[in-house]
Amino acid sequence: MLVRDRLGKKPLYYGEFQGRLVYASEIKSILQLPYVDRELNWASVGHLFSFLTTPPAESIVEGIRKLEPGHMLTIEAGQAPTITSYWDVQFEPDYSRSEKDTVETLLETLQESVRIRMRSDVPYGAFLSGGIDSSAVVAMMARESSKPVKTFSIGFSEQAFNEAPYARQVADALGTDHHELILEPDVLDILDDLIWYLDEPFGDSSAIPTYMVSKMAAEKVTVALSGDGGDEIFGGYDKYLKEQKERQRERIPYPVRRMLGVIGAGMKEGMKGRNFLRHIALNGAERYLDAGKLFGRQEQRGLFQREAAERILATDPLAYKRECLEKESDHWLSSVQYNDIKNYLPLDIMTKVDRMSMAHSLEARSPLLDHKLVEFAATIPPEMKLHNGNTKHILKQSMRGILPDSIIDRRKQGFAVPLGAWFRGEMSDFVRDLLFSASSRSRNIFNVDYIERLLSLHQRGREADLQLWTLISFELWCRTFLDQPVVRRKTDPRKYGSHYTGSAAVIRRKAVSA
Repeated sequence: MLVRDRLGKKPLYYGEFQGRLVYASEIKSILQLPYVDRELNWASVGHLFSFLTTPPAESIVEGIRKLEPGHMLTIEAGQAPTITSYWDVQFEPDYSRSEKDTVETLLETLQESVRIRMRSDVPYGAFLSGGIDSSAVVAMMARESSKPVKTFSIGFSEQAFNEAPYARQVADALGTDHHELILEPDVLDILDDLIWYLDEPFGDSSAIPTYMVSKMAAEKVTVALSGDGGDEIFGGYDKYLKEQKERQRERIPYPVRRMLGVIGAGMKEGMKGRNFLRHIALNGAERYLDAGKLFGRQEQRGLFQREAAERILATDPLAYKRECLEKESDHWLSSVQYNDIKNYLPLDIMTKVDRMSMAHSLEARSPLLDHKLVEFAATIPPEMKLHNGNTKHILKQSMRGILPDSIIDRRKQGFAVPLGAWFRGEMSDFVRDLLFSASSRSRNIFNVDYIERLLSLHQRGREADLQLWTLISFELWCRTFLDQPVVRRKTDPRKYGSHYTGSAAVIRRKAVSA
């Protein structure tokens, strides 16, 4: 039996090769086996360039799959594996509780979740961004600790991306032992390590600051609590507010919106208003998912060479997400939250946190993803989460009097990286040299003319930082995992931590034993 945790905090890969069941926590371990071919999974490539990550049940390597969160794989001698779900979150709002009672229960449940995760025989601390989620976790830690909690944050010299002053404000208010690091555009020094530890191509550039804050924290503590999961369970993303507004546009007659979509499709890429016109023509789940796409289907036809495009466009990266959005139908907010809990949370957020913390032998714990807290949050009515244009209303109400109002009421910023400026400046030559290199061209995957246009648009101020970062991540991953044998890295544990490539477990189907 193979079992993965309920919410996907930790990875679990498996595959069937030559009558054997192979499994490991890292793809690189499975690739050590001589009978595992290193071939791209084209459906996963399409998902990556649509949503920054590979799909919930597939990896970037053909034949190597992910066991989904909350699922169990069982195999018996001579039989194929069976996969079943053992846990899922059910959104069933309880309207019998008042807001006051909900706040009290939320605080009690959150305090207990934090208390459990502070049990440790080694030094512990917390990541602190200055946002409501990590600040709430640190506030609960401060209540439980007899000495100042060690907190760690990352900042940038580009003020539009710099949350360090807010983290400092929370640290001062709660009396923590605070540590801060300002990042400069010198990520070239850590790119190889990022790619190695991420294990798959990964389009979310916030892996960079997560890696660095984990490195800083590992110098002081062995365990770090984080605020991950708050946006998903309490309704904190700005895209939820956007969806609330966009649903009103569906009142416009569909023939009118369809005509606007036709006009948008005929406009050249990069023209102002093109994406809006194409987007407004969509309905329901298709419209919601389109807003989060990196490259749409039409853009992918230009990005990929013909053979690669045919393989990719034969798959549907929206299928699983569409299914999730249609499962929870009582309220649209519950539907989009469920989709993010099943997709964005395990594929992006927890992947980033787990890989980047373990790169430094740092154990990351997520109190907001305690399954009892998640289940309780699913009973909170949507109107208490999104209230009068305010996200995470109920969590913010629970923190009144505990955190400064300026922290509670400030606009969500997110863990963004100023890649756009870096790609126009210090990293511009690197980006061009990498994406137009002989090795990249030899794969016959990408249309170099399209990438040239993308770079040109970016230089002229049209942000394409995530598109370029995903291309960079993919190319570097191919060089590391496809172009050469995957070998165990020799790293200085004082610099990178002691985490290294482990071994894949192998079970022969015809002779299964414990």
